[in-house]
Amino acid sequence: MKGGRDMRTAMVRAAVGLGLFAMVTAGVVAFTRAWTEERIAENRLADRHRLLGEVLPSDLQGIPIQSLLDQTLQLPPNDSLGHSAPFDAWHITNNDQEALILPVTAKDGYNGDIDLLIGITGRGTISGVRVTQHQETPGLGDKIEHGKSDWIDTFDGRSLDDPPPDEWGVAPDGGAFDAFTGATITPRAVVKAVHHTLVFADEESERWQHKGQDNNR
Repeated sequence: MKGGRDMRTAMVRAAVGLGLFAMVTAGVVAFTRAWTEERIAENRLADRHRLLGEVLPSDLQGIPIQSLLDQTLQLPPNDSLGHSAPFDAWHITNNDQEALILPVTAKDGYNGDIDLLIGITGRGTISGVRVTQHQETPGLGDKIEHGKSDWIDTFDGRSLDDPPPDEWGVAPDGGAFDAFTGATITPRAVVKAVHHTLVFADEESERWQHKGQDNNR
């Protein structure tokens, strides 16, 4: 009898111990996951802050980051920019200078979506383009990253008329922009997205530039 009681006691203790261990483990995992997700979100936010500054026109480079973040503009869904729902852009103004910074998603990358941040000046020229997220092939398609090559800088200063409309494409398609050896699809998607952004900014210029005038009153 005593042996049976001892066995049951040992089994109960083991079960309780396992239960406590499972609870502690689950708590640690949950905490680690929450902490990791928070750090990832903070890193993404910091990266976006940095990239906002990189695509601004030189005349607006000195604006404090919080001022940049406060100058948001909500825009309606737009398939050509890769947004199926309303989205936030940034309309930056300072004295007589202004720029529109748009988050854009190219849906036709080689391995999926390519997220971009594109700056357009009040004159309708590109002040900067940066890739914020992509899944393109390392060593090939990842040359769209500013840290991997200077290809993305070829958009700086471009407009709807520079190059002419029929040259807004990659060289293999008769366009003005270089492609990557073995990875034409990736730069083609980016060029197309940048061109769509210029068209959008031009078509909506009265809306966002008028808002800028209102802000400066």
